[in-house]
Amino acid sequence: MEIIFSLDEIQEVAQKIIAEKPHKVILFHGQMGVGKTTLIKALAKELGVKDATSSPTFSLVNEYQTDNNQSVYHFDVYRLKSEAEALDMGIDEYLYSGHWCFIEWAEKIPNLLPEHYSTIDLSITVEGKRDLRLT
Repeated sequence: MEIIFSLDEIQEVAQKIIAEKPHKVILFHGQMGVGKTTLIKALAKELGVKDATSSPTFSLVNEYQTDNNQSVYHFDVYRLKSEAEALDMGIDEYLYSGHWCFIEWAEKIPNLLPEHYSTIDLSITVEGKRDLRLT
């Protein structure tokens, strides 16, 4: 699936992504500032998260609860120096929990990823819109 959108359409984009029934582990790729965290916030809202969401840059993972008591995990592993650090924080337990796991900078932990996951690639078009590709 490919969508070109402006940031004011992001909630509709989140609806379309969920409607595609992606794997519950989703990797987000794109340059710094492209809108990965903003999209993850919209996805969390679409899944029923009512609490405020934020980037887990310093905590590495934020956990949210949906209105039907499901867990949503948001990872930002940019600051990790090794996959061993991710294992020390118990990332494998999250990834194999069956809950939604949204991971920014997953290229830092390639050997820890489950066999099945979806990928969202985000880039900025020359017009300043976002180009999203879900695979």
